[in-house]
Amino acid sequence: MHKNIDKIKNLEGSPKIIKKLFSKNEIEKFLELYKNLPTTVHNKKQNVIKKRWLKNFNEELERLYFEKVRNEIGDFKMDNLKDDNNEDILGLFQESYNPIGLHVDAGFNLDEIIFKQTLIPLSSKGSTVIFKNKFYGNSTNFTIDENELSIKNLNYGQNLRSSEHLNMYEKKPFNQDHHKKYLQHEKIDNLSGLEIDLVYEWEVGSMLIFDRTRLHCSSSLIEGKKIGLTTFTKK
Repeated sequence: MHKNIDKIKNLEGSPKIIKKLFSKNEIEKFLELYKNLPTTVHNKKQNVIKKRWLKNFNEELERLYFEKVRNEIGDFKMDNLKDDNNEDILGLFQESYNPIGLHVDAGFNLDEIIFKQTLIPLSSKGSTVIFKNKFYGNSTNFTIDENELSIKNLNYGQNLRSSEHLNMYEKKPFNQDHHKKYLQHEKIDNLSGLEIDLVYEWEVGSMLIFDRTRLHCSSSLIEGKKIGLTTFTKK
């Protein structure tokens, strides 16, 4: 568990959607950046391409991002992994063809005071489900898949695998209508005790901000592919 849970809880709040935050031209610059960055991971099993936003790759966009986010959440520090040269990675671009499963992006250092994470859609099709439920451990993928749970030898920056969430919340069955509408890619038993707070329908130019302690996942509603940029902050 995180050591500064009380401080982290004092920073928590409701998820926030800021509409029309980025112009069409600014979004095109983010897409151009994505195109030019080297591929970090091409997971053919999950059908997802990941690219790290490398520091100093586009300083204009770095300044733009910091200014926009600081206006919304106040002072913050980036909380990201390091690249091979020990430089900060500012965020993660993901090009997904399949929904991303239930997880939490709570970081890998339990001494840190984790803060907010942001999601900037770079394509218009897609949605993200934010749950009311919170988790105060490391970044974790929540699953009941025995093959996933057996994975212990994780690489640097990979999420833990756990079914711990099923013992943390009330055993209330997940809403079947919500499962059918948004989460058919998840086994309903894996969602036991969870309750949806917000479904963020992707809109180019907008940004979603939410606490890093929140469980979340993609919805099952994908047409073709979607591209988004996720960043993580701390205090």
